Amino acid sequence: MQLHVSPSMRSLTISSNNGFIDLMKIKVAARHISYRTLFHTILILAFLLPFVFILTAIVTLEGVNKCSSFDCLGRRLGPRLLGRVDDSGVNILSLHTGTNFPILLVVNNLFMIFKLSWSFMMMVQQRLVKDFYKILNQVNAEEIPDGIKLPDSFNQLVSKMKNNQYDAKTFALMLRAMMEKLEREIRESKFSELMNKHFAASSIPKGLYCLSLRLTDEYSSNAHARRQLPSPELLPVLSNNSYHHFVLSTDNILAASVVVNSAVQSSLRPEKIVFHIITDKKTYAGMHAWFALNPVSPAIVEVKGVHQFDWLTRENVPVLEAVENHHGIRNYYHGNHLAGANLSNTTPRTFASKLQARSPKYISLLNHLRIYLPELFPNLDKVVFLDDDIVIQRDLSPLWEIDLWGKVNGAVETCKGEDEWVMSKHFRNYFNFSHPLIAKHLDPDECAWAYGMNIFDLRSWRKTNIRETYHYWLKEVTYWLL
Repeated sequence: MQLHVSPSMRSLTISSNNGFIDLMKIKVAARHISYRTLFHTILILAFLLPFVFILTAIVTLEGVNKCSSFDCLGRRLGPRLLGRVDDSGVNILSLHTGTNFPILLVVNNLFMIFKLSWSFMMMVQQRLVKDFYKILNQVNAEEIPDGIKLPDSFNQLVSKMKNNQYDAKTFALMLRAMMEKLEREIRESKFSELMNKHFAASSIPKGLYCLSLRLTDEYSSNAHARRQLPSPELLPVLSNNSYHHFVLSTDNILAASVVVNSAVQSSLRPEKIVFHIITDKKTYAGMHAWFALNPVSPAIVEVKGVHQFDWLTRENVPVLEAVENHHGIRNYYHGNHLAGANLSNTTPRTFASKLQARSPKYISLLNHLRIYLPELFPNLDKVVFLDDDIVIQRDLSPLWEIDLWGKVNGAVETCKGEDEWVMSKHFRNYFNFSHPLIAKHLDPDECAWAYGMNIFDLRSWRKTNIRETYHYWLKEVTYWLL
């Protein structure tokens, strides 16, 4: 794109070269004194000026003593304007140049004319640019009219402005409206991209979905797929605190396989590993069949369904059942994630965090099981709870050597680190501080922790009332979180 100043100094011409040349003229406010008239006046004066100096030079070289008023004017003023005069009245410039003095005068005058014209052009251009900036600031402070028809591209804008000969203010207004429209479209595209990523990450491909069904059929027809896990002679190991006990709560068979196999392959002592896999009733048969047909020896794997824990009854877990069955809560997690969202005041990062927080898995019983670990494993002293979306790449046995000093949970903080996306989580990212109870008891700037890998000291946990406190908070704030 190029800018050209018209000879009249009252319009700006914008040209774009995209296979062909389009011109667009933008009018600037009219002046009381026309720039064209002023410019032409200077050109006429500049054309006449060399003749005055040539006449002055001729008179000076002839040494005329008696002269008319016009001749004397040229003889006396000419040398003083173009050169220096010594004490004797002789022009120094004429002594050096000799007979070439008139030619030098012409060249010097032409140079002066060019310099004056250039200075004038630069002054007018600077003034024109300042006026254009003033118009842009004025348009920026005004509201865009409703119903304004905007072109779809810059070429259409050029064509429209050229045909209608709009002034600079109209051009600036149209340009601002186009830019704001493009910004809105870019924001909407980013939100759509985040939605698509969220659905792609949350959805199960058809092949993996059918995997659970095929394994369930294998469980019902293959006795080897129904064999006891672990074998009867290894049952005492499930409550032996000298082993490293991992707990995994998931209904994703393939994800569970990745976690278990990566932990065994990365361990320096895989024979000390015991995995307690907890799943729901509909996935239990397929999960059991997978690990029965694909053992991870020498590690030990136990697969249990929530229906096999006598302690998990409606009397002991009333809040979780209410959360799963409440219509408003289910609609919040399973409904339209864009409904009621003010995208104009929401950044893509905040929107992505809200999408993650509205994942349906958060109202699943499997997500809340960690709060009942002391009751589910009454004979264990320490466990490591793992999420199903991790891959273990190093030996985790040193975790059992960490002294928690009577604390219940050991985890990694997620508010300190180089990764600004992952390592920037505080309580304000997870809690609604408009709730008076939350605002009163919690600090929004408190550092959050990663829940993908947690060490739990179950002995210290059993000395607290964490479960009752959890039930209280869940009852109080459930409806405020919607």
